Amino acid sequence: MPKLCPKIILEGTRLTHKTDLAFALNEHPRVVGERKYRYHSPVVSGEWCGFTNTPWGRGLINFEPDELDHALATYDAWVNLIEHLPFYSWIIDRFHISTLAHQRHAATLGVDEQALLEDHLQRTEARFHALGFRLVLCVRDPDSFAAARVERLKVSGNPSQYDDLSLFEDEQERLRVLASASTLETLVVDVSDADVARAADQVADWLGQDGGLHAPKSLALPTDE
Repeated sequence: MPKLCPKIILEGTRLTHKTDLAFALNEHPRVVGERKYRYHSPVVSGEWCGFTNTPWGRGLINFEPDELDHALATYDAWVNLIEHLPFYSWIIDRFHISTLAHQRHAATLGVDEQALLEDHLQRTEARFHALGFRLVLCVRDPDSFAAARVERLKVSGNPSQYDDLSLFEDEQERLRVLASASTLETLVVDVSDADVARAADQVADWLGQDGGLHAPKSLALPTDE
């Protein structure tokens, strides 16, 4: 049997069960295989707030203009790492699509800086395409955001971020546009029913249809110089 090493980027606005789905896929027997014991394959996130020493700070998505060079170097670091470990499963919870959506909407970068970001992320996506990454866009019916907020407030440490649901509805539409323009093979998953297991099965079905669970035949280790 060919080695299972799917590579998945999960995108979507808040309250769309991206992280729940990432964990579910990382233990799904048709995605990562039947496990005789529990071990940790990578689930990483562009939403980690690693640029600032404060809770809910800045990171790879919501960086400030003076952090652009650091953000681009961080993207290169992630892609370089995955290119050096290509025959493994990688699941990423928000990445370059979310960065584009946020930075275009925030409009804090200058014209030249925005062009630099867009060009860099286009090249990043091309490198990910060569690695065999697939894109899964998690969406929900706008009318279902209110119920999702009620459930999230039971566990959130920062409840004020869910005060204005229109922000998420607007971002969802921006993400739809960007995902439709992506060169990565893309699946849109509706999570309005909050059934993460059903969504994981849907993704597993899609990956299994045409080789998405395995490394591309052309994939090889990079040549280190």
